[in-house]
Amino acid sequence: MPLAPLLDGAVIPAHPLALTAGRTLDERRQRALTRYYLASGVGGLAVGVHTTQFAIREAGLFRPVLELAAETIAESGRDVVAVAGACGPVEQAVAEASLAADLGYDAVLLSPVVPGADEEALLARAKAVGEVLPVIGFYLQAAIGGPVLSRDFWRALADQPSTAAIKVAPFDRYRTIEVAHGVAAADRRDEVALYTGNDDHIIGDLLATLPGGLRFRGGLLGQWAVWTRAAMAMFDQVRTEPTALVAKAQELTDANAAVFDAANGFAGCIAGVHEVLRRQGLFDGIWCLDPDETLSPGQAAELSRVSAAYPWLTDDEFVAEHRDAWLS
Repeated sequence: MPLAPLLDGAVIPAHPLALTAGRTLDERRQRALTRYYLASGVGGLAVGVHTTQFAIREAGLFRPVLELAAETIAESGRDVVAVAGACGPVEQAVAEASLAADLGYDAVLLSPVVPGADEEALLARAKAVGEVLPVIGFYLQAAIGGPVLSRDFWRALADQPSTAAIKVAPFDRYRTIEVAHGVAAADRRDEVALYTGNDDHIIGDLLATLPGGLRFRGGLLGQWAVWTRAAMAMFDQVRTEPTALVAKAQELTDANAAVFDAANGFAGCIAGVHEVLRRQGLFDGIWCLDPDETLSPGQAAELSRVSAAYPWLTDDEFVAEHRDAWLS
């Protein structure tokens, strides 16, 4: 069953975009990055999402990037859930889901950002996309444009037969609990997997018992786009030694603040991910499609600080051992 890893619970990195200095797709490094995640043991990959940069659509890179990841997954022989991001109004979202289905993707992470759309319109859009591929709902943080959505919305979304999971990423405790209340009240409550997207509260979410006795089964996270082998070890520990992780929860949040540039309203979020990968030799630079997207002042020093302070979070030795093979 293609969605079995998703329903069982998995580490799913949000896949970044490797670019050349000329801001064209660096296929070699893009493929190497996918190989890194697969070698780390992830249960899925999310491609064409915020960490991949939504602007890949305007840049004509949406299909090439999805295609490259799908080919690399197929070559690996790994049984992972391939998740494609879909954006825009219903026609665009359905078209992107259809492309993903043609390329062999298993599910769609559906962005909730549709200007002028109310909850009823968002539900109708999810239903239309769900006729193409299973849907992963998405509560996106307001800082990067996400709407506020009610518990009734989440209950209705959970009860759509095509909804397989919900990525809960409002970066807000109150709104996270609202999602849980909505799903807990749904008839399909046990058929919908909750995934944390709250990069500021990863361990806390994974250890929490939510309203209605629900739990997060895994994470679909931009933070897990870096130090992924270590993230896998941490995820295994959630299941085997959960109490040992309590003391590390704030350390991971501190590290995420550096990677995502929380001090500057997440302005350097994508560049921070790129910088970690550049330091490991997986990326050649930190270039984004938007030339104005780069590290914020002091962010590089913060990345150095957290890397030194929390060695359990990093996987530099693992990357160094295998990098040349992934890049070949």
